[in-house]
Amino acid sequence: MKTERKQFYKMVFALVLPMALQNLINVGVTSADVIMLGKVGENALSASSLAGQVYFILSLVYFGLTSGAAVITAQYWGKGDTRTIEKILAYSMRVAVLAGAVFTVLAWVIPASLMRLLTNDEAIIREGVGYLRVIAFSYIISGITLVYLNIMRSLERVVIATVVYSVSLVTNVILNAIFIFGLFGCPAMGVKGAALGTVFARVVELIIVLLYAWKKNKDVRFHVGDLFLKDKNLTRDFYTYAGPVILNELAWGGGMAMITAIMGHLGSAAVAANSVAQVSRQLSMVVAFGVAGATAVVIGKTIGEGKEELADLYARRFVRLSLWLGIAGGIVILCVSPIARQYLSLTDEARDYLRYMMYIMAYFVVAQSVNSTMVVGVFRAGGDTKFGLVLDLAGLWGGAIIMGLIAAFVLHLPVPIVYIFVLSDELLKFPFAYHRYRSKKWLKNITR
Repeated sequence: MKTERKQFYKMVFALVLPMALQNLINVGVTSADVIMLGKVGENALSASSLAGQVYFILSLVYFGLTSGAAVITAQYWGKGDTRTIEKILAYSMRVAVLAGAVFTVLAWVIPASLMRLLTNDEAIIREGVGYLRVIAFSYIISGITLVYLNIMRSLERVVIATVVYSVSLVTNVILNAIFIFGLFGCPAMGVKGAALGTVFARVVELIIVLLYAWKKNKDVRFHVGDLFLKDKNLTRDFYTYAGPVILNELAWGGGMAMITAIMGHLGSAAVAANSVAQVSRQLSMVVAFGVAGATAVVIGKTIGEGKEELADLYARRFVRLSLWLGIAGGIVILCVSPIARQYLSLTDEARDYLRYMMYIMAYFVVAQSVNSTMVVGVFRAGGDTKFGLVLDLAGLWGGAIIMGLIAAFVLHLPVPIVYIFVLSDELLKFPFAYHRYRSKKWLKNITR
C-alpha cells in the first residue's frame, strides 16, 4: 500500500508541477500588465481589465472545448486508441478557429458596444476600444495553441506547454515594457502597447507549437484532412460530453464577466481594486488548478484502463489535497494584500476597497479549490459533465449574481458588501458538489 501511495504522489507531482508552472506563468503575464498599467494610471488599468473580459469569454470557449474533449481523450489514452484522439484533436481545432473568428470580427466591428456592456465610464471605454482592436489579432492564434496544448496535457504531455508559456512570458513582459512606456525609441503606447506585446507573444507560442507538432510528437499527429472528416459516433460522443462542458465554462465565464460588469458600474476605483484582487486569486490558485487538471488526466486514464475502484481511491486523495491547497491559497492572498496596496498607484478609495476584497477573496479560494477538483477534475474525468453545468447555473446565476445585482442597484449597499454577495457562489455550490462526489454517480467508462 505504501508503494502504491508513493507511486501515486510521484505521478501527481510529475503532472501538477508543470501545470502549476503554466498557471503561474499565465498569472505572471496578467500581473505584469497590472503592474505596468497600474503605473500608467487607473483608467489604463481598468480599460485593459474590462477589455480583457472579451478574451476571457473566448478563452472559456477554448477551455470548455478542450476540457470536454479531454473527457474523451484521457479515457482513450488509457485504452491506447491514438487514432480516435487524432480525430478529436482535429474536430476541436475546427471549432476553436471558428469561435476565434467570430470574436475577432466582434472586437473589430463593435468594440465600443462591447465595452459599454462592462462600464459606463467614457474615458475607460475609449482606452478599451484601442486595446480591443489590437488584441483581436491574437484570438485565432491563441485558439490553435491552447487547443493543441490542452489536448496534449490530457495525454500526459505537460512539459511542452510549460516551455511554450515560459518563452511567451519573457517575450510578453519585455515587449509590454517597450511598447507601454516607449523604451528604446519606440513611442509610448500605453494600453495599446500592452495589447501589441501580447499579440507578438501569441505568435511566438504558435511557432513553438508548430515546430513541436511537426518535429517531436510522433504518437498523436495533427492531420489537416481530419478537419473535414465525418464520424457520426465520435461527433455524438463529442456533443454528449464536450457540449455540457463548453456550456458550463460559458455559464461560469459569463457569470465572471457579469460580476466584472457589476463592479464596472460601481466606479473606476472598484474596477481597479477588483482587477488586483482577481490577479491575487489567480496567483493563489496556481497549484490548486494544477491539481484539478491532474485529477482529470489521472482519473480519466485510470477509468479508461478499466480500474474503477482505483479511480475512486485517487479521487478521495485529490479532494483532500485540494482542501489543504485552498487553505494555503487563502494565506497567500492575505500576505499579498498589504504589498499590493502599498506599491500600486491606486487612489485611496481603490486601496480601501482592495483591503476588504482581499479578505473576502481569502475564504472564496478555499471553496473554489475543492469545487474545482471535484467538478473540473473528478466529475469530468468520469464523463459526468452535465452536473457542473446545472451547478453553475443554479449557484452562480441563480444565487450570487442575482444577489449582487440587488445589493448593488436596488439596495445600493457599499462596494465591499456587494463583493461578498457576488463571490458567494463557491460556498453555495460546495454542499451539492460534495454530495455528488460521495454518490459516485460520476464514475463511468465512456470509451467505445
